[in-house]
Amino acid sequence: MSTGVVILIAIAVLALILYWLYVKVISTRNRALEALSSIDVQLRKRYDLLPNLLKLAQRYMDHERELLEDVTKLRSRFQETEQPKTSEQASEHLGVIQALEGKLGRLMVQVEAYPDLKAEQPVQEAMTQFGEVEGHVSAARRFYNSAVTDLNNLVQIFPTSSIARMVNVREMPYYEVGEAAAREPVNVDDHMR
Repeated sequence: MSTGVVILIAIAVLALILYWLYVKVISTRNRALEALSSIDVQLRKRYDLLPNLLKLAQRYMDHERELLEDVTKLRSRFQETEQPKTSEQASEHLGVIQALEGKLGRLMVQVEAYPDLKAEQPVQEAMTQFGEVEGHVSAARRFYNSAVTDLNNLVQIFPTSSIARMVNVREMPYYEVGEAAAREPVNVDDHMR
């Protein structure tokens, strides 16, 4: 074989390798965005249950109006956000989700504090459905964090890090529970007035 043919073959092989790495980076980023979307699907199911739960709870918790209003506002803010397409948008989106989850945790503590409310059949059914959706949300979070790990590895490790920089693919944030919520036990007295 002539030297020219060997050089052409080497260039072709290098081009194929670079293309394969490019496809790997882009497909991994898209998988992470898809995983974030699956969290949104599960959260939308959860938030669709909220109006019913809030209406039922409001009968018993008129003095908790501020909490109910906060949950309603955050739910609306979540519904108004667009599907994230960049890591910056993903960070903002996760911030809204985490704020709402904090308020939801407080709401659930409040519901638990009202035995008459807990005993009502519609509330029991709503809480059961809510628990099922929570399981789906948890699974979606694990899937998202796994996809983000794969993406972040590609973005941080050479040679895919070079390709990621060239096509402007950046690390994405992990879905994490707020630090206070993760480390401190829930004290019901803190949430009662």
